[in-house]
Amino acid sequence: MKRTERNYAEERASMVSTQIEARGLKDERVLEAMRKVPRHVFIPENMRKYAYNDEPLPIGRGQTISQPYIVAYMTEALQLSSEAKVLEVGTGSGYQSAILAEIAREVFTVEIVEDLSKHAREVLRTEGYTNIHFRVGDGASGWEEYAPYDAIMVTAAPSEVPKSLEDQLKIEGRMIVPVGDAFQELVLLIREKRKIRKKNLLPVRFVPLVKPH
Repeated sequence: MKRTERNYAEERASMVSTQIEARGLKDERVLEAMRKVPRHVFIPENMRKYAYNDEPLPIGRGQTISQPYIVAYMTEALQLSSEAKVLEVGTGSGYQSAILAEIAREVFTVEIVEDLSKHAREVLRTEGYTNIHFRVGDGASGWEEYAPYDAIMVTAAPSEVPKSLEDQLKIEGRMIVPVGDAFQELVLLIREKRKIRKKNLLPVRFVPLVKPH
């Protein structure tokens, strides 16, 4: 059966109510973004029937689009304001970039795999996003030119939190990052005046953060 936009919208609404709200996420701006952004357009056509399932999906080049609940959970943890300037490390499919761009004022997204960055840029431009800025490069180095950021989201797992990303976070800024190799933990960092406070949130499974060759 060929799905219509109406079918997809119904599947999105169901995804939000059964996978996200049912697990206790409450930020209405995040829920609204998840209802609005068409996850299926960020996924290869042969996988689109699975677009609103409760699972990550492959997007090529050994990368994945995260499970919808994790996308929503990580976004809610950043407590974004409508004026926020956000750094995203790992553009990937561009889906998470779109969710962030629905809430924040500006999103700066870095991707080390050039063809993934290019494809995400094309999809996001087609979808009408004008507040997302793209860079091809080493995500662990961040994007210093536009620092400091109100929030930083890392969508692939480094072995430890890169110091350069900590340095690009504003005071009272929040960063969420999956950390670890065989075992990974989602970690929230909050920058205070004299230190960075860290809180482990939940075990996760992300692709490793790709290092430059």
